[in-house]
Amino acid sequence: MKLKDKPELTQIGGQAVIEGVMMRSPKCVAIAVRKSNGEIVVKKEPFVSLVKKHRFLNFPILRGAIALVETLYIGMKALSFSADVLIQEEEEGEKKQSEQKICEENPHQKSDFFTSLWLVITLVIGVVLALFLFFYLPLLIADFIGVKQGFLFNLTSGMIRISIFLVYLWIITLWKSMRRIFEYHGAEHKSIYALESGEKLEVKNVRKYSTHHPRCGTSFLLIVMLVSIAVYIFLGRPQTVTDRLTRLLFVPLIAGISYEIIKLSGKKRLSKLMKIFLAPGLWLQRLTTKEPDDEQLKVAIVALEKCLEE
Repeated sequence: MKLKDKPELTQIGGQAVIEGVMMRSPKCVAIAVRKSNGEIVVKKEPFVSLVKKHRFLNFPILRGAIALVETLYIGMKALSFSADVLIQEEEEGEKKQSEQKICEENPHQKSDFFTSLWLVITLVIGVVLALFLFFYLPLLIADFIGVKQGFLFNLTSGMIRISIFLVYLWIITLWKSMRRIFEYHGAEHKSIYALESGEKLEVKNVRKYSTHHPRCGTSFLLIVMLVSIAVYIFLGRPQTVTDRLTRLLFVPLIAGISYEIIKLSGKKRLSKLMKIFLAPGLWLQRLTTKEPDDEQLKVAIVALEKCLEE
């Protein structure tokens, strides 16, 4: 089962969570989290994108903006689940040991209303902060520097935006607790590579693949930064606060264009031109992915296999 024969494999992606991995297919989401005793807790839920449910939403650019919101929400839920597993383990202490190595929750069980509400509030706050840090703040800095000409202003603010992003990633790498998440991030990429290559999902097969994947969220964010420069160049230099805030309305467009680019990169990653284009994003993953151990690879494999089950 090669990538060229099964293009739907490019629709499978994932995310590292606390001591685990989340995998997502067009039909479901599966999360695998390893407890300190070695037990792997698995949660699987059906999830079909709005784009798949409603054909009128499945248009280039628009589907990318929708996919971004869905990805953020699913990612927050996955992180919340992984945190809950570890908190519960800590509370239980050494008294309760599970005999079952892989436990699966009821996929039809509804989330608590207040938990869902808290996730939505957290997501909104996170998006607002990200928009300020990566889209509004660069405009203020470019204004402060005194760049007047429209083209140069947008080019300068774009470079400032990328610089803030790189500094942000660098600061994260200094946080020692993040290394484990970066290792699970690498395990996620390796297992998806093995799947796309038609390999049997075993540790010895998954181990040999790279931790750098072209459809990674890190690459996506870098593409967003570059696309934003191209889009904002047509808007000239913002003169007022209203002009700056109006630019935020173009973020869904930027996300949509970036989504189409990253989607194409997954299908055409073997072409020489695409390899050159993807090189900066793959290089950036040297910061956000680390080599996982075999136990972490097993967690990623469990999540991926559960995600692929009919």
